[in-house]
Amino acid sequence: MNDGLISLSLISHTNAGKTTLARTLLGRDIGEIRDAPHVTIDNTAHSLISTPAGDELLLWDTPGFGDSARLAKRLRQQGNPIGWFLGQVWDRFRDRSFWFSQQAVANVRDQADAVLYLVNASEEPADAGYLEPELAVLEWIGKPVIVLLNQTGRSRPGDEEAAELDRWRQLMGGYQVVRAVLPLDAFARCWVQEITLLREVRKALPATREAACSRLIDAWQQRREAQFDASMGVLAETVARASLDIETLPETRIKGALRDLGRAMGVGHKDGDEDKASALRALGGRVDADLRAALDRLIGIHQLAGQASEDLLRRMARTVTLEAPVNEKKAALMGGALSGALTGIGVDIAHAGLTLGAGMLTGAVLGALGGAGIARGVNIARGRRGTTLRWDDTFLVELVVSSLLRYLAVAHYGRGRGEWRETEYPPFWPPLVSAAVAEASDALIASWSVHDPGQAPIVIATRARAVIDEIARTILERLYPGTLDSAAESSANDAGG
Repeated sequence: MNDGLISLSLISHTNAGKTTLARTLLGRDIGEIRDAPHVTIDNTAHSLISTPAGDELLLWDTPGFGDSARLAKRLRQQGNPIGWFLGQVWDRFRDRSFWFSQQAVANVRDQADAVLYLVNASEEPADAGYLEPELAVLEWIGKPVIVLLNQTGRSRPGDEEAAELDRWRQLMGGYQVVRAVLPLDAFARCWVQEITLLREVRKALPATREAACSRLIDAWQQRREAQFDASMGVLAETVARASLDIETLPETRIKGALRDLGRAMGVGHKDGDEDKASALRALGGRVDADLRAALDRLIGIHQLAGQASEDLLRRMARTVTLEAPVNEKKAALMGGALSGALTGIGVDIAHAGLTLGAGMLTGAVLGALGGAGIARGVNIARGRRGTTLRWDDTFLVELVVSSLLRYLAVAHYGRGRGEWRETEYPPFWPPLVSAAVAEASDALIASWSVHDPGQAPIVIATRARAVIDEIARTILERLYPGTLDSAAESSANDAGG
């Protein structure tokens, strides 16, 4: 026996999503996926990961169980049920259900070190009539089984998922071969759940296989951590570029626009107002293009297909700060009004139907300062080089929130689901992410608070990345308590051994 070769047989009732999950774990398209029974017709091995020491983790995609009740009934009539069943010659075309089941049983008996048994978690456990006969077959074979809850739907709060998991664990409690019950949806799993699965596999193996399995787990974690690190780099670079972006309006043209504003009180078709609208469009266009490019990079990092869509602006708030150069002696008169005039003024693109166009800045400044306040600001700015527009701290913090939400969406998107398509986030994600970002907002703001357009983005990205990395790990720990700590501890133990 090669103790460095570990084989996992992926098995389930027919059409339960085995190949879909295999594609997600492998990060590439294998087999055929369609809504029909017995799409997979042969036992096929795929390499999940290998190590320099020669260890290898194989995943066997098998045909599904067919007529489970009839299969179990036949086997119960035999003194040596598995031996009898595999000794028969079933016709592949005239008795397809038995023939496919025979292929799956043969693979588990002859190849598997552990069995990954998928169940359809969208069903109530008591309503899944195929469970009892299929688990009886797995009991007869005697290999350790890890039950995976597939088709769980999109992520839900921890208490809801725990309640569902408890129902399934109670149902599986009477089967000696079942070593663990875990959620691992082919469409919505996260990489930290994969590490949890591999640790359960290690527990189920004989002691002679643990060292090899530990090396494979470490290799798998390093692969996923590399994807995580690359993703955090993308997020940090995007925020760094936005923090340094700036548009300057010529002073001579701003004064004329402000006089028009004072007279018209918000009618936004003057030349100066068009200057501001143009500047806003330039800022918004650059950050939007950067966000689309960042999402494309995230999709590639996670071995998915597809690209960012045009609805990328959804759920994004747009906040702009008006920064007018002021005389220090007169700064007290402003009371910080200009620098904070637009803080908190957001525009929800999807729901309000607004864009980064003419009139937004006009209305925000008039509402915050009034005509007299604008006039005082222009007077103070007279003779200086101009008025600048840049993204303020509120917007940049919200940009981190939005970027982390998008990272979670990509990190949970299984390749078996098909090409990337942005959908609504689970409703409990935004408040969870917002809370984690708020806790670190001071550190975030400090990372980009160098108002020097000549500052290299990489300098700010390096500082911001450390903070964003810690926020993301906090979020993952709150979504999947104990997984990251346990993985780190496991890696440390392996290194020490």
